Amino acid sequence: MSETTSSDDELRARLTPLQYEVTQRAGTERAFSGEYWDCKDPGTYHCIVCDEALFASQTKYDSGTGWPSFSEALDASKVTLHEDRSLGMVRIEAVCARCGAHLGHVFPDGPAPTGERYCMNSASLRLRSDD
Repeated sequence: MSETTSSDDELRARLTPLQYEVTQRAGTERAFSGEYWDCKDPGTYHCIVCDEALFASQTKYDSGTGWPSFSEALDASKVTLHEDRSLGMVRIEAVCARCGAHLGHVFPDGPAPTGERYCMNSASLRLRSDD
């Protein structure tokens, strides 16, 4: 097993039930309930599963949706996008490129310059101060 993958038992032991549901089963936390939906602290948002740096706080904005929203990933190669046809709709799913953890979805209604809204689950992220 590589350092970027963990056994299911290990993940269940170290993640909260919500973190596991979101990252491993493509779940979604309730709007306005996550730790980071309204957070304005500076730093870098990392994957809760493998600790990969994914989003800079400078690209976070208030989308009004109740989930942490970013205009772009820290590096496009760190977040993999897939077509998601679950729930009877077509969306673009965002997953951690390193470990495959579900992060959220990307929508084409974000601010300039990208026009994208990376609508992520707080449960899939950990904010680390840049200090």
